[in-house]
Amino acid sequence: MKVRKLQQRRGWAWSIAVAIVKPILLATTRHTWIDGERIPASGGCLLVMNHISHVDPFTAAHIVYDHGRIPRYLAKSGLFRNRFLRFFLTAAGQIPVERLSRNAVGAYDAAVRAVHEGECVVVYPEGTITRDPDLWPMRGKSGAARIALETRCPVLPVGQWGAQHLLAPYAKRPHLFPRTQITMRVGEPVDLSDLYDLPRTAQVITEATDRIMAAITSQVELVRGGTAPAERFDVRRAGVREIGNPNRSPEHRRFARRRHPDQQRRQEEQR
Repeated sequence: MKVRKLQQRRGWAWSIAVAIVKPILLATTRHTWIDGERIPASGGCLLVMNHISHVDPFTAAHIVYDHGRIPRYLAKSGLFRNRFLRFFLTAAGQIPVERLSRNAVGAYDAAVRAVHEGECVVVYPEGTITRDPDLWPMRGKSGAARIALETRCPVLPVGQWGAQHLLAPYAKRPHLFPRTQITMRVGEPVDLSDLYDLPRTAQVITEATDRIMAAITSQVELVRGGTAPAERFDVRRAGVREIGNPNRSPEHRRFARRRHPDQQRRQEEQR
């Protein structure tokens, strides 16, 4: 595994994050980075990854940082409602996105600007932790494709596996010992060049999204040593919640709203 030294200034927020998070990850995980040198040493790029755990941003930051870059994320806006966390995340250059909202266009503009400024932007195209029963990548949202087509930057697909053993989807307690094996594999850039000059129709955006998700899935198959379903999981067709914990029953949510309406509303907004 080739590791690059960080070339860019990381700032106070990242200095604190690295000092705290990296020792914890080294103590609780073992990692294997495959073809990480494909991450460009400089210049704007998109890293697109499958989403299997709430610790994904930390493990993703690990591989990106080990290869000499500071990652910028599209992070759910609920994290920015806490004043201290908003201050910290903003200082770290993270981008709030209001999922399932027209206001998401602001995140798109910020991500495009970051790529043009030479940043490494990390996107989870599924938009949330996968709902596939076996944790295979599901159908993607269009955000990553739109950013890629607008900026024409390298789009690197990353397949990851193992984070769900450190912290299972929507679990509250991590499994710290023994150390969890985290494996990430970086694929060749997704070729979207034939789509750049076409009108941004729904068909073109869908084609770009499908190519990105197919590339991610191929990398996941390699790190898992298995074969993904021929058809990716579709939350709308399956009637599953698009965001938030899909395991919470409608009855549970209605009961919570009756007992604690204000608290429940805030929790729903943060998902």
